[in-house]
Amino acid sequence: MPTYYDDLEIRDPAEREAAQVAALAAQVAIVRDREESCLPDVQINALSDLTKLPVLRKSDLTTWQKEKPPFGGIHTSNITHIFQSPGPIYEPGGSSHDWWRFGRFLHAMGIGKDDIVQNCFGYHLTPAGTMFENGARAVGARVLPAGTGQTELQVRAAADIGTTAYAGTPDYLKVILEKADEMGVILNIGKAAVSGGALFPQLRQYYADRGITCRQCYATADLGHLAYETGDSGGMIVDEGVIMEIVTPGTGDTVPAGEVGEIVVTSLNPDYPLIRFATGDMSAVMEGASPCGRTNMRIKGWMGRADQTTKIKGMFVRPEQVADLVKKTGADRARVIADRDGDADKMIVQLEGSIDEAAAASAVQDVLKLKGEVSVMSPGTLPRDGLVIEDRRTYET
Repeated sequence: MPTYYDDLEIRDPAEREAAQVAALAAQVAIVRDREESCLPDVQINALSDLTKLPVLRKSDLTTWQKEKPPFGGIHTSNITHIFQSPGPIYEPGGSSHDWWRFGRFLHAMGIGKDDIVQNCFGYHLTPAGTMFENGARAVGARVLPAGTGQTELQVRAAADIGTTAYAGTPDYLKVILEKADEMGVILNIGKAAVSGGALFPQLRQYYADRGITCRQCYATADLGHLAYETGDSGGMIVDEGVIMEIVTPGTGDTVPAGEVGEIVVTSLNPDYPLIRFATGDMSAVMEGASPCGRTNMRIKGWMGRADQTTKIKGMFVRPEQVADLVKKTGADRARVIADRDGDADKMIVQLEGSIDEAAAASAVQDVLKLKGEVSVMSPGTLPRDGLVIEDRRTYET
């Protein structure tokens, strides 16, 4: 018999919906207390009433935060951290038990008090490292706050302390394992909790062939943990602390189950109540009950972006950043291309105009916070098709 993180995971769907309606009404009341709130006066009696409320986008947050830093006047409480994501956008964080709800995912992976988690998510400015550490503490695991880079030291630490679980982007564990092979070091990692990028089938199989159970979750810096794999559910189970909608991009209208649309999420965390926040990610609802016994809605996982904003090497690259790159380099135009090099993400930056390639490479790293291949192209070379970010990766399952 499976063990669950709590009884919320196996609630009767009608019980869950009633609880969500009550929590939603409370969240709306909190937001309406904000003097500048633009929420319409809608009575919340059912989840379907969500569609009467406006969709909130990252561009709205950016504008609000410039007008009223750091969080745009949105209600916050019990906040212990302030993080920065590209844009820049600032996100609050808390230190209370399982504040971001990652404990649910780690528990479903079988990570607990007997595990040492090598946390290879970044701890600098962005929240992923702290998010996963908060979740690991919630399930009683010990944490090595490894961050990224210094792969040889990562291998040595994993061997010395007996790391049993990895947390990080899907492809960085492969880098660690290959370095360990090169060094002749045997590691004891048997579980991998990944996020921040696509987990391609061949990479999942690579880990399986080495005896490592690798599962992914879906999360954002603004909202925290949103959905997770359980191994036998197919797709991802939606987290109990959010209400998730799949909508037609740009409209906020719910699409029929099975159709692909944009993920819009309402957080039920009263410390930071985001209502109908558009993630820019695409997915679809999976019909039918999950064989794992959890009764919440399932989604098919990440199925691309609803806009040109693209995640490369675990970091978002936004059209606004590409515009900043054009200004900084003096280029006429720019295009950022996301591609694959084996099992790893690769970024190619094409800049059109008469500019210095070395200076352009430095500007790319400064503006996009990522290293990539930089190509300076003659004027008039780039297509005039409106694309500034092109994703050439494929996500076959």
